[in-house]
Amino acid sequence: MGAKRDDLVERATDWAWQHGLASLSLRPLAAALGTSDRMLLYHLGSKEQLIVEIIRCSAGRSSEELRTLKPSASPHQAVLDQWRLRTTERQAQCDRLYVEASSLGLFGQEPYASEVAAMNEVWLDAVQQHLVGSGVPEARSREIAELVDAAFMGFELDRPLTTDQPLGLDALARAVQALAD
Repeated sequence: MGAKRDDLVERATDWAWQHGLASLSLRPLAAALGTSDRMLLYHLGSKEQLIVEIIRCSAGRSSEELRTLKPSASPHQAVLDQWRLRTTERQAQCDRLYVEASSLGLFGQEPYASEVAAMNEVWLDAVQQHLVGSGVPEARSREIAELVDAAFMGFELDRPLTTDQPLGLDALARAVQALAD
C-alpha cells in the first residue's frame, strides 16, 4: 500500500471504531478525514474494499497488542492477562467492530463473511502464541485458544448486561490450567 492509502485506512479505522460500519457513507467519512469521496475511491477502489481494509486494520491492531503482551507466569494467569487486555477501551472498540462485521457476515453479506473468517484466524493465532509462551503445550494450544476465544466472546456479549468481571472467568482460567497440566 502507498503511504497516503495507509494513512486513509488508519484514519478510516479510527472513524469506524467510533461510528461503526453499517452506517458508513463515503461522503461523511471523507469529510471527517479531510478528503473527498473521490479520493477515497481513487486510493481504495470501492466502498467494499475500504470496508475490507478497515476490518483488516482493526484485526491487525488488536492482534498486535496481544502479540506484544509478555508471556504470563502460567496458563491460568495468561487467561486473566488476556482478559485484562481484551477489556481495554482500544480492544473494546475493535470488538464492537468485529461484532458488527460478524453480524452482517452471518447473513452471508460480503465482504463481511470472508473478512471476519480471516480476522478470526489472525486473532486466534495471537491468542495461541501467547498461551504457548505462557506454558500451554503446543500440541493442545489451538484447541485451548479456541476455547478461550469462544468464552471471551460470550463474556464480551454478556458484559453490558452483567458486572465488569464475568463469573466464569476464573473457572475458565482454572480449566485452561488443568488442560495445560
